[in-house]
Amino acid sequence: MATATAPTAHTSEYQPQDGLLLEVEDLHVEFHTRYGVAKAINGVNFSVRQGECLAILGESGSGKSVTAQAIMGILDMPPAKIPQGSVKYCGHDLLTMPEDRRRKTRGPEISMIFQDALSSLNPTFPVGWQIAEMFREHRGMNKSDAYAQAVRLMERVSIPAAKQRVKAYPHQFSGGMRQRIMIAMAISLDPAVLIADEPTTALDVTVQAQIMSLLQELQQERHMGLILITHDLGVVADVADRIAVMYAGRIVEQADVRDIYAKPAHPYTKGLLDSIPRLDLKGQELSAIGGLPPNLMHIPPGCAFNPRCTMAQDICRRDRPELVEVGPHRKAACHFSEEVLNA
Repeated sequence: MATATAPTAHTSEYQPQDGLLLEVEDLHVEFHTRYGVAKAINGVNFSVRQGECLAILGESGSGKSVTAQAIMGILDMPPAKIPQGSVKYCGHDLLTMPEDRRRKTRGPEISMIFQDALSSLNPTFPVGWQIAEMFREHRGMNKSDAYAQAVRLMERVSIPAAKQRVKAYPHQFSGGMRQRIMIAMAISLDPAVLIADEPTTALDVTVQAQIMSLLQELQQERHMGLILITHDLGVVADVADRIAVMYAGRIVEQADVRDIYAKPAHPYTKGLLDSIPRLDLKGQELSAIGGLPPNLMHIPPGCAFNPRCTMAQDICRRDRPELVEVGPHRKAACHFSEEVLNA
């Protein structure tokens, strides 16, 4: 692996408050369409501290990526609308911040790795040009200095022969190498918060492990707050500090990573864990969560998971459970969380 190089120095006007970088409070996101209003996010709360990795888990359509896009300020509005909530970065609410100031936080302060590296990279420009553009636009560097920084970053994310490949085009790289280039772009301006949205999608298991190891190494090296969005519980086991499980636009469980793997407190989390292949259960049929996630235009009353939950009772179909403390450093939104924990 290439030798670690010091990140590009810059002065930030934002300072963490007691190590707290990002705080999302009561976030709601709606999409107004010709068919009705889709309530994609329904009161999400979480925080991220310096050097901490928060993994946000859930099936497709649970609201993970929409949450990330709301934080980054890249939702198309309309049709999207944020009727309430706040997203505070170092105490400053990004949702009420003037757009020109918010643009200056994207990249230098909060950066994002998108899940499809091939479509996220511009096929008509060399990868080095695309990385160097970050330094030209945000740091005012000349072309040669910006390219030197691009080579440095490509070496840092372990792309072989970076000096020779800096002028290659995205299609000339493998999927894993393209994802490394996306990571190089995301960390180029030394952000305090990095959001990785399904960073290992469509990669084989060996490359997945390499990418996750690289993200963990970069986070520790730069003391970043890392938000890792995925649907795969197996991917985050060795990387995350805390896990937030999302379902139908809400966080239904939040706990330290070891607590969730040892004893989930929500039936949905238990279902996700039971669906992971295990070496000690060789030859046995994998468990699956029955049914489908709800239509976000018609979320069921009560607990949104009740139509798929084997523990559902009348109260689950009538009263929506709130996310409450169910133990030290853990919360769950289930009327029967105690029974799940003791199962």
